[in-house]
Amino acid sequence: MSQASYWILRSEHRLLTITGNEAGVVFPFGLDADFGYPENALHVGELHGLPCYAADVPQHPDVAGSEATPLRAIFQLAGLETFALAGRATQLLDWQNNHRFCGKCGTPTTTKSGELAKQCPNCGLLAYPRISPAVMVLVRDGDRLLLGRSPHFKPGVFSALAGFVEPGETLEACAAREVREEVGIEITNLRYFRSQPWPFPNSLMVAFFADYAGGSITPDPNEIEAADWFRPDALPTLPEPISISRQLIDAALALP
Repeated sequence: MSQASYWILRSEHRLLTITGNEAGVVFPFGLDADFGYPENALHVGELHGLPCYAADVPQHPDVAGSEATPLRAIFQLAGLETFALAGRATQLLDWQNNHRFCGKCGTPTTTKSGELAKQCPNCGLLAYPRISPAVMVLVRDGDRLLLGRSPHFKPGVFSALAGFVEPGETLEACAAREVREEVGIEITNLRYFRSQPWPFPNSLMVAFFADYAGGSITPDPNEIEAADWFRPDALPTLPEPISISRQLIDAALALP
């Protein structure tokens, strides 16, 4: 790592960022020696055409014009591309921290050469970065949108319904099951929208539109605090623009 690179340095779940830079550069730049040779640094991609590494550090180095920033705030500071790179970095750092030992025999793992994997030198088990697929569904009935509220959301925020894919389940089956379990209705005409990696902590969100096919809204009290049909002129508070849930809702509102 002799070439000067960008660094995503994490300490206590916050990333070191540089403030007041009109060029839009949000992470510190320099040689690895400038940051104390962080142990177990990972190459996570490129930023502005140059290598970018990530590392966990006990505390952030003293860099002029810097501050500790939550991951979610990176989107507002530097846009979607840099946020995606920061999300990848935090997921890979979590993976590295969580697979220091073999899950099968307990032996300390090593990093596999030429591959993004942790390998057990004793039994050979490979541990790749974990990705948890989740389906999001925005149900529509005419001009009405079905939105629900989880107890974990910020106060007043409603969103599309979502849930994790279970072993042996297709995305389509997951979509129908999650809507049925969370609000008690049936859907039809499932249509793919787009996907988004979501590093909180390691999800891949796969978003769909669907049409209402029957049933009455009956929220599962363990999952959904409230759910209802909303017309475009009477929407509740929606998720942040960074999230695919907001993008899905905005796309639905733009449809004829």
